[in-house]
Amino acid sequence: MEHIYIDGKSPVLILFHGTGGNEKSLLSIARELSPSSAILGIRGNVSENGMNRYFRRLSEGVFDEEDLRFRSEEIYQFLLEASRKYFYDLEDAIAVGYSNGANIIGSLLYLKGKVFSAAILHHPMVPLRNEKLKDLTGLNVFIGAGKNDPITPMSEAEDLEKHLREANASVYVHWENKGHQLTLSEVEAAREWLLKKV
Repeated sequence: MEHIYIDGKSPVLILFHGTGGNEKSLLSIARELSPSSAILGIRGNVSENGMNRYFRRLSEGVFDEEDLRFRSEEIYQFLLEASRKYFYDLEDAIAVGYSNGANIIGSLLYLKGKVFSAAILHHPMVPLRNEKLKDLTGLNVFIGAGKNDPITPMSEAEDLEKHLREANASVYVHWENKGHQLTLSEVEAAREWLLKKV
């Protein structure tokens, strides 16, 4: 998969962009979150009208579940390969995703369990409604969501929080009185949260 790796200290931040982004889209946010961390940015392998994504969707908010499962496995195998190549422990890494990127992280958690030590999910949805989460004891999750988000309704973040808590993950939800955009105040909230967890 197309990616960028920037050497640095532990923990490694693994970045998953939103629709139309690329492996460099969240670099500035990663530096805000943890300035000295190593960074792995991954570009989605799916193109939707020329925009990079991590998996196909049937329509706005409706995922192609078969493709989601296939792409999740593809990314998981790449993450294992990258951890060997760049000499880091995947289970110590922190996944950071926005929108489509947050959803592929969520899918990895549903399908693979505690892949990372922590996940920062900006404007996520429940990726797989018919899949039960495995035990996620020890996983720390930050969810950033907008109360006026037209793409990701409040109920999605609320349901995801519920599912994660039921699987024993530690979850913190930060609400913005905004829409789907990723705001500076939301990033700052994620940074404050991360400082307490790392």
